[in-house]
Amino acid sequence: MPLQPVVRRSVPDEVFDQVLAEVVDGEIPVGDPLPSERRLAEVLGVSRPAVREALQRMAQTGLLQVRHGGATTVRDYRRHAGLDLLARLLVRHGELDPAVARSILEARLAVGPSVAALAATRGGPALAALLTETTDRLAATADGPSGDIERQVHALEYWDQVVDAADSIVFRLMFNSLRAAYEPALEALAPVLAEEVGQIEAYRLLTAAIAAGDPDVARAAADRVLRPATEHLIDALAALEER
Repeated sequence: MPLQPVVRRSVPDEVFDQVLAEVVDGEIPVGDPLPSERRLAEVLGVSRPAVREALQRMAQTGLLQVRHGGATTVRDYRRHAGLDLLARLLVRHGELDPAVARSILEARLAVGPSVAALAATRGGPALAALLTETTDRLAATADGPSGDIERQVHALEYWDQVVDAADSIVFRLMFNSLRAAYEPALEALAPVLAEEVGQIEAYRLLTAAIAAGDPDVARAAADRVLRPATEHLIDALAALEER
């Protein structure tokens, strides 16, 4: 595996992750006040400005309620947070959360066919040409572990083009959040999803349906692409949760 650049995380990022873990794990119950900035800075061994920046970001994501002149209290992230929190929830304490992973897969299977149907309605010939090129790159990728990863990259590019054509800001933001959660685990998921991204004919059928402007066939073709690997992964995650 080639060496990768070392990424230095900022102090506010580290503070954000540690306080987030306390909130999500229920160590600080909903409605309870956070310790003061000064106390957090002392416990974490960082500056108060770093703590303040992290808490401001947490408030922006809906995790905290800040009352001017009063205590900063914890909010229920399940009711107030947005999809931007998804990537941070997927891997916590260095481990994959099976329940979050299952939710991502379920959302992917539910949303993907609808996005494909919209793309068929709104995409036009230019999209068909783009998707054909991307599918050709999928087909030309060599077999093997590195090929599995490369196909994942091409598949993400394919769906990125479909989402663009769907021309829905909500689906675009959902895709961005799901992708942000998925990409860090791409290498680990590549062997499991190899069968899905290896379905070249299924991708060609989906491309043809979108090119023909047929939303019903595009919806069915997208389900055919996504469902087998998704259901396999959901079963595997369910077994993992039981253990």
